[in-house]
Amino acid sequence: MRCFLLLIVFLLFAALVNGQSLEELRKKKQKTNDEIKYTTKLLQEAKTNQTKTLNKFKILNKQIELRTNLITGINSEVGVLADFIDQNAWLVASLNADLEGLKKEYAQMIVFAQKNQTNYSKLLFVLSSNSFNQAYKRLMYLRQYTEYRKRQAELIQWIRDLVQVKVSRLQLQRAEKETLLQTKKREADQLNKEKKQQGQVLTTLQKKQKEFEKKLKEQQKIEAQLSNEIEKIIEEEVRKARERAKEKEKQTGVKQSTTTKYEMTPEEKLASGQFEQNKRRLPWPVERGIITDRFGVHEHPVLKNIQVKNNGVDISTAQGVKARAVFAGEVSRVFMVTGGNRAVIIRHGKYLTVYSNLVDVQVKSGDKVAIKQTIGTIGTDVDDEKTVLKFQIWKENEKLDPEGWIAK
Repeated sequence: MRCFLLLIVFLLFAALVNGQSLEELRKKKQKTNDEIKYTTKLLQEAKTNQTKTLNKFKILNKQIELRTNLITGINSEVGVLADFIDQNAWLVASLNADLEGLKKEYAQMIVFAQKNQTNYSKLLFVLSSNSFNQAYKRLMYLRQYTEYRKRQAELIQWIRDLVQVKVSRLQLQRAEKETLLQTKKREADQLNKEKKQQGQVLTTLQKKQKEFEKKLKEQQKIEAQLSNEIEKIIEEEVRKARERAKEKEKQTGVKQSTTTKYEMTPEEKLASGQFEQNKRRLPWPVERGIITDRFGVHEHPVLKNIQVKNNGVDISTAQGVKARAVFAGEVSRVFMVTGGNRAVIIRHGKYLTVYSNLVDVQVKSGDKVAIKQTIGTIGTDVDDEKTVLKFQIWKENEKLDPEGWIAK
């Protein structure tokens, strides 16, 4: 019995661990569902114009990626539930077997008790002892035997109740598994439709090769302009640091080291440390959006054998959405970029965050900004039906992948 109870404890612990895993899977599924709803909303907003654009294609690709992740998550959830069902089915069978054993043992005890149930028999059993010590032991035995019977009855009831709970839970888990499998089938059907649509859009877009090549060159100019502006900021700040060093040398007569790097003030060092501590926890630079172009070098979504380079990420969102600072800092520069819209660079110690494709910018150079403070409205390209914020993070002149810094 002791081994069996230990086994129950082990299974209950395993169920707790699996329960935590199931809860995490459900949270991820809910988050993915929310993102799918948002991409669906963006695609529906673009349906007013039947023109197939590259941004529509990117959003559709994101939709397919999310739905694939959703199906993978459902498979994992089904797997965890299957483990639950197996464990509970085995536990119910084991509990029933043990319950039968306990009932049989208890019945034998009742029969024995009925044969020896009179107070006279119990008294005679005690008085027939050879010594006082033996009489005491027999008396204690009778008390323990009575208590044991009581515990056996309680244990039988406890196991009977536990079986009922487990059977009910088993039925719920089987029903939930069946529901998940039906959901998986619906999602798989929808995924096939979206992949078919993806193929149709891709065929149409591949006929616009010259147009995409032109836009790719324009994008490369924007990336180069942003990089040049950041290099100018760093060079200017290094120059100021050298001038401060020369001025201090004149005043003190002590030769100062000539720096080639941007020297932070104590306040900026603190800001830099706080920025680093919030890696993977920074808020998104928009209240709601999806990443439709990732960091680094990768294949062009339409043009064959053409690679594109992104120094940050492209975040697609709805028209009229505001861009916001991901952390407290100071605006280093606001400037026009190729294409007519503006970019804002904010310094956070040795880190820089860059927000481009903005209109109605609400900050200027030298302004102190707070976390999540609005810095401007994201521009909308009416022809391409896209509202995209280009967002970058730099550590001085080193480009960083923003997806490694913003919250998941």
